[in-house]
Amino acid sequence: MVLGGAATPRIIPGLPDEGTLTRWMLPLSKLAMDVSGVLTVGLLAVAAAFLPSDKGLLGRPAQSYVKGASWSALAWAVAAAVALVFSLSETLGAPVGEILAGNELTSYASQVPQGIALTLVVLFAVAIALFARGAITAGAAAGLLVFALVTLLPPALTGHSSSAPNHGLATTSVGMHLLFLALWVGGLAAICVHALRGQAQIDVAAARFSRMALWCFIGVGLSGVAAGASRLATIGDLFTSAYGLLLMAKVAAFAVLGYLGWRHRGRTLPRLSAGEPHAFLRLALGEVMLMGATMGVGVALSRTAPPPVNTPVDRAFELLGYLLPPPLSLGNLFTLWWFDLFFAVLAAALAGLYGAGVVRLARRGDKWPVGRTVSWGLGVVILVLSTQSGIARYAPVLFSVHMTEHMILSMLVPIFFVLGAPVTLALRALRPAVRRGDRGPREWITVILHSRVMRFVSHPAIATAIFVVSTFALYFTPLFAAAMEEHLGHIAMTTHFLLSGTLFFWVIIGVDPAPHKLPHAGRLLLLMVTMPFHAFFGIALMSMGTVLAGAYYDQLGRTWGASSLADQQTGGGIAWGFGEIPTLIVLLALGFQWWRDDERVARRADRRADAAAAKPGGGTGDAELDAYNDYLAKLNRRDRSR
Repeated sequence: MVLGGAATPRIIPGLPDEGTLTRWMLPLSKLAMDVSGVLTVGLLAVAAAFLPSDKGLLGRPAQSYVKGASWSALAWAVAAAVALVFSLSETLGAPVGEILAGNELTSYASQVPQGIALTLVVLFAVAIALFARGAITAGAAAGLLVFALVTLLPPALTGHSSSAPNHGLATTSVGMHLLFLALWVGGLAAICVHALRGQAQIDVAAARFSRMALWCFIGVGLSGVAAGASRLATIGDLFTSAYGLLLMAKVAAFAVLGYLGWRHRGRTLPRLSAGEPHAFLRLALGEVMLMGATMGVGVALSRTAPPPVNTPVDRAFELLGYLLPPPLSLGNLFTLWWFDLFFAVLAAALAGLYGAGVVRLARRGDKWPVGRTVSWGLGVVILVLSTQSGIARYAPVLFSVHMTEHMILSMLVPIFFVLGAPVTLALRALRPAVRRGDRGPREWITVILHSRVMRFVSHPAIATAIFVVSTFALYFTPLFAAAMEEHLGHIAMTTHFLLSGTLFFWVIIGVDPAPHKLPHAGRLLLLMVTMPFHAFFGIALMSMGTVLAGAYYDQLGRTWGASSLADQQTGGGIAWGFGEIPTLIVLLALGFQWWRDDERVARRADRRADAAAAKPGGGTGDAELDAYNDYLAKLNRRDRSR
């Protein structure tokens, strides 16, 4: 602030001035908020994942870290509250005394996006502080860790500038960048605390942190490149502008740093496992140097102006991140692709993890059904087509295309996913935890499957209600308009479509083990009862005389194609008729599963009968059948005696 002149700005008489106190306290409070938030994440990560647990119960050191996280979360909330006050002081250009004396703070905290974000941090951080006081299980610590990561996001994602050519990509990359950095930096800080306290199992904690740090390094690099690329208008800017050339240089330097860090860990971790006292200091210093160098190569990029972009003064561009596309055509749907970072990463992760599981089974000599792999691959391909192709570009513009995307993600992709049996594959491919009673990835999957939350949401009645009721609640309330106007809202809405459909079809045709198992006749009945609701939903859309999210569609200024109301009616027709395709696929899958199940039961009965017949005294192995045969034999003997 001193070197940059922010500490001593030029004060023009007559213009509002927030004062010296605000100029210094606002960045200091934000710094305290960031540090306490990252420390909270690190302490919870050590307790939940890095230190071994005993049958789900945290050890004494892990419990102390969870309690430490409660205090850091409380400091997080206080820092956010202070930042809220000074943010309003800077926004209004008024001293803090005037802010506290007036009533503007309430309006700022409840109506302005930046104020709402800081208010959410205060509320969520206080909740983390309270719940962490009584957390004694690894599951509770993991839940608080997820909650803490979510709490980091609102300030970073609120009020993001729409000047980037692709502000959707910029917003998503900033969120991913923040999450990976928080886990990386916070985890290292907490591991250092554990080492300085002289606690046991530092070798185990350091090894687990090192594995996570590798993925954090990759995530930070990819999200950083995406954030830089979001400032470029064309691919040619990578080669014709200083910003683009520096971006490519950063990628190369980042890769070199990652290789050096990998070599460093490969030499240091074995020494740490061997009990050498100074090995952890070497590891920590190496991590700190890697982080410092990583941030250092990004300093030049952050201080270099991106190539100038002539952003059009267009409301559609502000909402979409791109100009309004040309009239809809089949060719445009296949050629006007639009990169969505969130779903691209999701699709890559789903394909990569599933493929890694299949490869591990193959190397072990175990067989995995080809049909399941093909089904999973089809689901990933359809997911990519619906979220990256022209469908994704036209979905925010035309309600009919949006409804097509909705139907695909909620009623087609989930069918192929659940038939791929990913949980069964993971349970077979993952190795059990090395330490008895500890929780590795395989144990976490088992715990989640048997958790009360999973038992509740996977109940057929609850899964069906989520699948059906959430659709009506989304479209016939203001939620739809709010989700369409924000990129993050659109991501949340699309993710909900995918998850709710996967949950419902898991109950109907899922191959993976489930807390509730319906008989095949019950599954068929549930399918027949549920599918007509989508037809009712489509008819309701076709019958409406008003446009859903009409203000949003009016702002786009679309001049081609049908009117918004006519397009909405087309979308209703799509919702009405689309269900026939998934229903047919589900019926075929359900019939095949029913036949296979009956065949397995018959083979099992035949094996029991053969085994029983081979024993002295004969029999079939089925008590009821044997009793019935004895009854018939008695009747036969009675008839002969007469």
